Amino acid sequence: MKTKFTLVLVGLFMVMSQFAFASFPVERQVVSETIAISDTETMEVATTTLTSPAAVAWSEDQTVAILLWFFLGGFAAHRWFLKSPWYWNVLFIITFGFFFVGWVIDGIEIITGSYPGL
Repeated sequence: MKTKFTLVLVGLFMVMSQFAFASFPVERQVVSETIAISDTETMEVATTTLTSPAAVAWSEDQTVAILLWFFLGGFAAHRWFLKSPWYWNVLFIITFGFFFVGWVIDGIEIITGSYPGL
């Protein structure tokens, strides 16, 4: 019975994987360059580059901030590192990360790169 169930699940995942597409944005950049072959002839060469803004935008500060957020977030270590105003940091510590909701919001903002100071 376990073997049949496992085979059905594997088959279902294989069928569903055919319909899965990337859900992150990909930017296409086309660079055109004109090359002179002779005095009268020119040739245009186009190069296409695909980049993901999420992969390009990640920085070392973001890595350090996410680690501080995860391990020392209750002490507002990520906020101190990203130079948030000191009075908001103290309030963050006193209210236990704005009652845990602010801690989660800070994590999402750090991961997406929208936190002020990144």
